[in-house]
Amino acid sequence: MVFAKAPVAGFAKTRLIPLLGAKGAARLQAELIRHTLRTCSAADAGPIELWCAPRAEHPFFQQCGREFGASLRRQRSGNLGERMYSALQSALRRSRAAVLLGTDIPGLTSDDLRSAARALGTGADAVIAPAHDGGYVLIGVTRVAPELFVDVEWGTDQVLVQTRQRLRELGYSWEELQTQRDIDRPEDWFDLIAESPEWVERTGCRSWKAKDK
Repeated sequence: MVFAKAPVAGFAKTRLIPLLGAKGAARLQAELIRHTLRTCSAADAGPIELWCAPRAEHPFFQQCGREFGASLRRQRSGNLGERMYSALQSALRRSRAAVLLGTDIPGLTSDDLRSAARALGTGADAVIAPAHDGGYVLIGVTRVAPELFVDVEWGTDQVLVQTRQRLRELGYSWEELQTQRDIDRPEDWFDLIAESPEWVERTGCRSWKAKDK
């Protein structure tokens, strides 16, 4: 299950707009979505669902559905926790386990996704991939409770700490994957292109503020 915002200028990757420009940030978003779907496809760990915001009818999402064989679903309204809970609850009606991830994690590999699936298939109630900024970039579950997502300070460095506490309170067993860097802020972009300079060519974005053309 891939949560994604449409790559619309001014809507996607807003914290990177001062650096990359609105169109550059949207191009980055589009490439991150495609990269994530390629990774999911290579993992071959289960059917792929693309959970879209604001609408699944966006032409980019329609193309991704055709190209990667992903079923398209619309994210519900509400805060991030409410949307994640609703999506996971929906998926667990159709499957014994579900893994939900975002699109801003270029370092995530197909092996990571297979490890998540393996953890859930061998007894863990949940699996998490922590983020360097104190959040997490992936969560998988075999059962889900609304309390897992309640009173979490989304977008802060307390998300992972609070989620671990919720897991303990709910009596979940869980495993954690390797920590990942997500791409939200200008410093994340600089770190990414320092480690993987090919992202400059892949997105057409430079390390200075791009001009919208």
